[in-house]
Amino acid sequence: MSLPGNGNPIQQNNMRAASELAAAGKGKLATARKTQASELNEAAAIERAKQGDGEAFEVLYNLHRRRVYSLCLRMTANTAEAEDLTQEAFLQLFRKIATFRGESAFSTWLHRMAVNVVLMRLRKKGLPIVPLDETGESDEETPKKEPGALDATLSGSVDRLELARAVDALPPGYRSIFVLHDVEGYEHNEIADLVGCSVGNSKSQLHKARMKLRELLKTSRAEKATKP
Repeated sequence: MSLPGNGNPIQQNNMRAASELAAAGKGKLATARKTQASELNEAAAIERAKQGDGEAFEVLYNLHRRRVYSLCLRMTANTAEAEDLTQEAFLQLFRKIATFRGESAFSTWLHRMAVNVVLMRLRKKGLPIVPLDETGESDEETPKKEPGALDATLSGSVDRLELARAVDALPPGYRSIFVLHDVEGYEHNEIADLVGCSVGNSKSQLHKARMKLRELLKTSRAEKATKP
């Protein structure tokens, strides 16, 4: 007496067909879920990610990855380190997303988290966030700018690539303050809180960073002018 399905070609074919249909069904279901996740808006993705939905978290990653990477790159001037810090920032997001209460824009909350990740890395490497030998106060008032708007006195005819190279060449302390204020749009009181310095110190370092940038740009132009 044979067991059901053993040695019976018809039963074997039926079982094989049922298995293939089940696998196809699972594949379609997975595809459908991915399609639904990709169509989520940010608010819905946040709520689902809070519940541990990996596909919803992937939506948030795809929405914000480029700007977080850009922030990390500006603050470190190192592509490999920026990529590593971007992954670390999203790892922190994965761990802490349940604590997001919506009191600020999600992008603001995430970017603050990314800034903290970068600053922590700089501290671990022993790089001064604010130069300790230059902590003088400054009365220079810096007008509020929209995030991403660079200092007008440094713009004008300056080539964007040339300016980016000059920012990369800034000492870490100056670069951090400049990027946070002139690129990311943080106020001095916010920078003071993030970096752990006084508001006057933040203003002073921004002023010195801009002066250093002008010096670097002047040198770059002089070098270009002497080239044949």
